[in-house]
Amino acid sequence: MTQQTLDIVGWREWGTFPEIGNEKVKIKVDTGAKTSCLHAFKIKPFQKEKQKWVRVWLHPEQESEREVICEFPIFDRRNVSDSGGHVTKRYVIKTPIIIGRKQFDIELTLTNRDNMKFRMLLGRRALEGRFLVDSAASYITGE
Repeated sequence: MTQQTLDIVGWREWGTFPEIGNEKVKIKVDTGAKTSCLHAFKIKPFQKEKQKWVRVWLHPEQESEREVICEFPIFDRRNVSDSGGHVTKRYVIKTPIIIGRKQFDIELTLTNRDNMKFRMLLGRRALEGRFLVDSAASYITGE
């Protein structure tokens, strides 16, 4: 049996999305969240070849109005509780992400995070089996 190596991440890191033009997004590592979440200020569902898709408008950079528009097949729709206990039904997409030296597929719920300091939360499902968290460190995987 081979032992898997777990990389260490800080409480905030950078992630790169290969299928979204290699956009870099500032991430808050959130062990209190089960599912990861990506900022989308506009979400439009549509049909493509008899499959349900979403068109998503992103502001990948904090305090920037630069827009990135992308499309994904809908992976799921889930009820998600935010930190205040409010439940909303969110679209879920699946896309690759690179954090440090690891690339993997990640499930992301989509929601407007304009009022938040981070464009993305990295939840427990994405951390499990891949990363350990050093809560005193920041950006240790590099940009």
